[in-house]
Amino acid sequence: MNDMLQNTHMSTTDNNNNSEVLLDICANCGKEGTNLNTCNRCKMVKYCNAACKKKHRSKHKKKCDRRVAELHDEALFKPPPTQYGDCPICFLRMPALESGRRYNTCCGKMICSGCIHAPVYDNEGNKMEQTCPFCRTPISSSDEDNIKRVNRRVEAGDAEAISNLGFYYANGDLPKHITKSLELWHQAGELGHASAYHNIGNAYKFGTGLEVDEKKAIHYWELAAIKGSVSARHNLGSVDVLAGNIDRGIKHYMISARGGNNNSLKRIQQMYSDGDTTKEEYTQALESYQAYLDEIKSGQRDKAAAYSDIYKYY
Repeated sequence: MNDMLQNTHMSTTDNNNNSEVLLDICANCGKEGTNLNTCNRCKMVKYCNAACKKKHRSKHKKKCDRRVAELHDEALFKPPPTQYGDCPICFLRMPALESGRRYNTCCGKMICSGCIHAPVYDNEGNKMEQTCPFCRTPISSSDEDNIKRVNRRVEAGDAEAISNLGFYYANGDLPKHITKSLELWHQAGELGHASAYHNIGNAYKFGTGLEVDEKKAIHYWELAAIKGSVSARHNLGSVDVLAGNIDRGIKHYMISARGGNNNSLKRIQQMYSDGDTTKEEYTQALESYQAYLDEIKSGQRDKAAAYSDIYKYY
């Protein structure tokens, strides 16, 4: 059967109610129907049964693979969500740098450095020391207490806590156990936590308790990038540039710079100096990064950064 049958439909009229019924056509045998099976990879063609799908595979494979690659890139380069959203206290965009924010295990809130540094007062106006600025619970007094709080947040299904617990097992804060780390990171990733997938990618890239596997590293970095991880996005840019895929690498760096990754901006600057990218692309990267800075800057965060390098946020 000719490939022209792919993506074709036929309409007929239902005599009972005079409504138009759309009939699908099997890409292999041309059989018409309303309940044919769609190719589960490309979603472009339909078949009346598995036998027809198998017979048509050799004709369809190239087009199917090409469409699958297109769908993959559409998802990969779609503007990603902001990884950490806004601070729940000042409502400004959360900084991309880890030092610009802190996860509080008492209430499960991610809070920006400015609000962490700002004084906290009780209902009578008295200043409260070492207190969560969101829920006013005293800050954990020990690592043991902090881990207990993390476990409570894990039981509540908190993706950030689940990812952090995985890091504790990977980093040795708890008895080192890479299998537990991976299980927890997978769980957090499925709940939408971008950095958890980034951590899995790093484990495969650098062989942290695992056999090095570049393909798996890239796979998990892609999952992380789609969910908003600018660090994973930067890594993908580097992978593509090293492979000679300059245009793809620049696209990754541009998205990462817009998300606040200064290393991506520096990489684009170096590529411009080397003649590997255009002045327009470099200018766009600068403007995108500046737009990010405008969204995250505040006087309170500046005061926190001036007080200590611990609160550096850009």
